[in-house]
Amino acid sequence: MSTAAHNASGAERLRANDPEHEAPVGGGLRKVGGVAGWVDDRTGAAKGVGYLMKKVFPDHWSFMLGEVAMYSMIICLVTGAFLTFWFVPSAGQVVYDGSYLPLKGVTMSEAYRSTLDISFDIRGGLIIRQIHHWAALLFIVAINVHMMRVFFTGAFRKPRELNWVLGAQLSMLALVEGFAGYSLPDDLLSGTGLRAAEGFMRSVPVVGSYLSYFVFNGPFPGESIIPRLYAVHVLLLPAILVGLFTAHIVLVAVQKHTQYPGPGRTNDNVVGFPVMPVYAAKAGGFFFIVFGVVALMSALVTINPIWAYGPYDPSPVTAGSQPDWYMGFADGALRLLPGFLEFTAFGFTFSFNVMIGAILLIPIMYGLITLYPFLEEWVTGDKREHHLLDRPRNNPTRTGIGMAGIASYCVLMFAAGNDIMAIKLHLSINDITNMLRLLFFVAPPVVFWVTKRICLSLQRRDRDLVLHGRETGRIVRTAEGRFYEQHEPLDPYTRWHLVQHEQHRPLELESGVDENGVAAPNARSQRLRAKLSRFYFNDRVEPVTPAELEAAHHDGHHVEAIEHQEPGGAPLVEVGSAPAGENPDTTEQRPGH
Repeated sequence: MSTAAHNASGAERLRANDPEHEAPVGGGLRKVGGVAGWVDDRTGAAKGVGYLMKKVFPDHWSFMLGEVAMYSMIICLVTGAFLTFWFVPSAGQVVYDGSYLPLKGVTMSEAYRSTLDISFDIRGGLIIRQIHHWAALLFIVAINVHMMRVFFTGAFRKPRELNWVLGAQLSMLALVEGFAGYSLPDDLLSGTGLRAAEGFMRSVPVVGSYLSYFVFNGPFPGESIIPRLYAVHVLLLPAILVGLFTAHIVLVAVQKHTQYPGPGRTNDNVVGFPVMPVYAAKAGGFFFIVFGVVALMSALVTINPIWAYGPYDPSPVTAGSQPDWYMGFADGALRLLPGFLEFTAFGFTFSFNVMIGAILLIPIMYGLITLYPFLEEWVTGDKREHHLLDRPRNNPTRTGIGMAGIASYCVLMFAAGNDIMAIKLHLSINDITNMLRLLFFVAPPVVFWVTKRICLSLQRRDRDLVLHGRETGRIVRTAEGRFYEQHEPLDPYTRWHLVQHEQHRPLELESGVDENGVAAPNARSQRLRAKLSRFYFNDRVEPVTPAELEAAHHDGHHVEAIEHQEPGGAPLVEVGSAPAGENPDTTEQRPGH
């Protein structure tokens, strides 16, 4: 029996030392792989997921602006889902009996009471409300700043015009979504905003009163507007926003991301990092950074303290009330438009001083923004695909147009606070309003001209750097007694970066008549196109040509600088060709190349 026991223990030791019977390494991963294989057998998703994981995205800090917009939208969706559990979208009147003592016993709507309950009686409710509001503001900021980056770098050009259109609609719908959510609590400030919106609807000629009656389901305020806004804010607009955002991201993946010019980067490839593991890890970490910053702002800075405003009552005078910042430009336009634009004709009152600023301004503004890529393509005649981004200085007219638009926007934003400025600065509100009216027409062309001059000056500076190199501050005396400053030649990558951009020229005006002397049907539009093309490209700085660079190399000062170059310096490269070199990033070819 002892022999059998000894043999059994020996067999156990042999089995324990047998590598075939060792515990499998990464057993959990194998189980996950088994589940993934089971799913792939039934869906065939492995090919698509594998392709997506290998997608290459270029790396630049400005590309994070779009990610901030996406992450803030996700935060809004998550926190909004939490708030829907307790918010009551009803204008029915109740008596408040909650924790906030200053309003105890006050009659208010169920919407306002439920918002107070979320703020004071639901654990974590106030911080979630704050996060939701701050994330919504950040969402609108990020979209607009992201669109500025796309505009100034020319990322909207072919084949990305559709993505630009989607982005413009996202920005416009974000304003409507923000206003709808801002109006739901039914406090004094949001109720004042709804009252203003009702007045804006009535400014529409002929049908304004019917439009107001339809939206509010009767005379203002009624009891239907809160449930209707709730459906729009929680169901309709979020579905549209998520759909547009998804389409936007899909187009980015299909067309591949634009990239800034650099070594090895061409219109035919993408140089960057794959989604897995690099980009996904960075994106995940960046999401939590955005969420942490929003949470910190929400914990430290109170926004929309509805308990301080009280329930909506049309009788109090709400002097100084203003909407959230993203509607400030429309409010400013209302304050700047002159009163003589309101008149009576054919038995109807035409309040264009209200209608232009409150109803027409937003669709007109976003209409121009949406159409700009197509207008620029028509003016320049450039129908090629562009995957490399412009430096704003290399397209001074486009940059000037963008800055002129920003100047107009800023003037309207300042006008939204003309009453506050008059009180704080002890000035006449009429003088401030008249000054801002003048600035609205004067500031954009001045800003356009100054911006264009700055861009051209920066181009000339780049040209001088390429030809003569950087100033070193070292003065050299020659044998003949001449003094000059040594210039350090640029490295090949920097030189290529400064001269690689294209130089457009104005379109030549074709003859306006055919061989028989008959005027062409589109002669007028062609003349207009030629004038606009000259406006775009007449003022330009030609990039350095290879001949000019060769001549500069034979210049005495430059030769002396080259002779003083440190041993092992980088050799010169031909102007206009991308320098070759090692690049640790991943390169992906674009489709069709």
